[in-house]
Amino acid sequence: MTKPVAAIIGVGPGNGAALARRFADDHRVALVARTAEFSQSLATEIGDAKAYACDVADRAALTATLEQIAADLAAVDTLVYNAGSGVWGSVEEIAPDGFETSWRINAAGLLVAAQAVIPAMKEKKRGAIIVIGATASRRGGAKTAAFAPAKAAQRSLCESMAKHLGPMGIHVALIIIDGVVDIPRTRERMPDKPDDFFVKPDDVAETAHWLAHQSPSAWSFEVEARPFGERW
Repeated sequence: MTKPVAAIIGVGPGNGAALARRFADDHRVALVARTAEFSQSLATEIGDAKAYACDVADRAALTATLEQIAADLAAVDTLVYNAGSGVWGSVEEIAPDGFETSWRINAAGLLVAAQAVIPAMKEKKRGAIIVIGATASRRGGAKTAAFAPAKAAQRSLCESMAKHLGPMGIHVALIIIDGVVDIPRTRERMPDKPDDFFVKPDDVAETAHWLAHQSPSAWSFEVEARPFGERW
């Protein structure tokens, strides 16, 4: 039996790589990143995977990339949207271009990616769209004047998608990351923090895989991922 296809949008050394490895256990995996150097190496490592270079802020390029994935592998059964970078600063520090870039990556990119995969999912009457979000979607911090609005737009779009697509058999779910992801650069910035302070990418990936395989009678929409020490 041919394995289903999972497209991981936003593949880096943290959550993206962990998501790719976890879904590769039972999917053919497309790895989408701004540059292909890391994702190509990862694709070689995990096997049954293919890397694609694409800037998700470029709508035409993202649509073309997802069309190419369908041509190379097959129609996407599970889309995991992990692209989530943004501009940091207060309302006095950010520029309008940075504000727009954050929105393009987090919200508009999700819209474009979803619109590319929904038709095939509707035809099959099944599919999953899993989005990696952040607590910034719920509150604006002093230094998140660009990032928080972008994540808030992403969360609202997810909720709208879930309500519209659920009756068609397409499960849309959002993972809210509430904590600091365990990657080399965060360890370097926070050398005094204990191991259990950090959100582990492998555990985020396990949650995403579980969401993608839930029974329709008990779908989850929003799941929060946080280490036990995080305030909430």
